[in-house]
Amino acid sequence: MTKLYGTTIRDCRFKECKLIGLQFDSCNDFSFSADFESCNLNLSSLFGVKLNNRTFKNCSLQEVDLTQADLKGTVFDNCDLSKATFSATLLQKADLATSYNFSIDPELNQLEGAKFSLQGLPGLLEKYGIEIQ
Repeated sequence: MTKLYGTTIRDCRFKECKLIGLQFDSCNDFSFSADFESCNLNLSSLFGVKLNNRTFKNCSLQEVDLTQADLKGTVFDNCDLSKATFSATLLQKADLATSYNFSIDPELNQLEGAKFSLQGLPGLLEKYGIEIQ
C-alpha cells in the first residue's frame, strides 16, 4: 500500500516488476505515462489516472482499482483482470481482446470502439445472469 504522493512518472517502462499495492492515483498527474510488461500490479490503485494509449502486456492486475481511470486506446495484452474494479472508466478504443477474468458493466463504463474477444463476453454480461455456452 505504498503511497507515491507527488511522484512524477513520465515515459516509464516497467518490466518484470512487483508493483503490488501501489497507489498510482497519488502520483503527480501531469504527464503521467507508463507502460507495463510482465508486471504484478495486484491490489494497486489507478483510480482516476489518465493512461491513454499505453500498454499492459502479460500483467497481473488482480483487484486493481480502475475506477474513473482514463484508459482510452490502452492495450491490455494477455492480462489477468480478476476482481479489478471498473466504474466510470473510460475504455473507448481500448483493446482487451486477449485479456481475461474481467467483469465490466457496459452501463457504467464507456466502451465505444473497445475490442473484446468472444471469450470475454461473459465478463461483459455477468450482471445479467445470462448463461453463455
